[in-house]
Amino acid sequence: MTPSSPAIRPARGGTLVLGGGFAGAYVARGLGARGATIVNPANFMLYTPLLPEAAAGSIEPRHVTVPLRTMCPHADLLLGSAVALDTDAKVAHVSSEAGSFAVGYERLVIALGAVTHTPEHALPLKTVSDAIRLRNHVMRQIELADADPSQAERRLTFVFAGAGFAGVETLAELQDLAEGALRHHPRLKDVRPRWIAVDSSSRILGQVPESLARFAARTLARRGVEVITGTALSAVQPRAVLLSDGRRIETETVVWTVGVAANPAAARLGLPLDERGRVPVDELFRVDGLDGVFALGDIAAVPNAATGAVDPPTCQHALRQAKRLSKNLRGRIKPYAFKSLGSMATLGRRHGIAVVFGVRLRGVLGWGVARGYHLAALPFTSRRLRVMADWTHAAVFRRDPVAT
Repeated sequence: MTPSSPAIRPARGGTLVLGGGFAGAYVARGLGARGATIVNPANFMLYTPLLPEAAAGSIEPRHVTVPLRTMCPHADLLLGSAVALDTDAKVAHVSSEAGSFAVGYERLVIALGAVTHTPEHALPLKTVSDAIRLRNHVMRQIELADADPSQAERRLTFVFAGAGFAGVETLAELQDLAEGALRHHPRLKDVRPRWIAVDSSSRILGQVPESLARFAARTLARRGVEVITGTALSAVQPRAVLLSDGRRIETETVVWTVGVAANPAAARLGLPLDERGRVPVDELFRVDGLDGVFALGDIAAVPNAATGAVDPPTCQHALRQAKRLSKNLRGRIKPYAFKSLGSMATLGRRHGIAVVFGVRLRGVLGWGVARGYHLAALPFTSRRLRVMADWTHAAVFRRDPVAT
């Protein structure tokens, strides 16, 4: 049943954007004074590439968020979620804590992103609250191991499901955090924490060249990280994980960074889907058969004219898609085409890897380029200065070994 609403409110500028993540926020921002109405459950955009550092305390968690009202000053923000679409009448029905609303539009932009299906007993890293919870969990395991060293082996074993960018960067940052905290626990001086990355692929960091992936694997190995590839987690139990090769690892901590899928909200809204649950679009982001409806970001299968393939679900591609779509909506219509600027990952302790315009960088230089890219991608000078201040503080002073 379609939710009822007392009246239909028009979207500002005729454009309704569902989702305030990378894709949606940058479309609304790119429309400028033309305006838009954004429907999003939160009033901020989350800069997800910096979540690992927020989890490890290198960055204040609030500093990886950008207020949507500041980022998109000409947009109207409606906190809530779209629950139904009438594409014939061009009306979206929105559910909010403030009530139910019907929003009329001329152009509808679907930018609802992706979701991660995290099993019970595992910890996700998709939100600011996830980052805070993960940091607190790691610190608590150290304290509990100190209280009863006989449990230290299990409590100080940390398993990461997925060795892509999110998994590797989060592992490296949390390892640095834990190592600093353990200096204050003399009872645990002879206990060596166990850090394990498990991935079903044949190697880690599948989106970077193999030589850089091998360098990253060697760097992690020197730090005592166990990298298990070609293997999946078959079960997550309350105090252990089972691997697909039959091994059982006792642990209190499983961090889940795999299983990303297009937001199932697309199906609930009655949008067309491909075999992977994404909304298929053409080179102008148009959804076939639906007048004035566009989709982009992780929820969409966006063809890239520059590569001849569908874009991967990365923040870099979502940002470029948003910039192109906002120009198209302003009348400067061109097919979407984008060649990736490169890929990069930080490995903790001033180590990193990067590929920029075909140039491969590693070590301190790769780490510096990765941080520089993220800094440049953050909106607003004030946000960049806050993150720079956080990094400077973390470089000069040790992180506080506390849970908050």
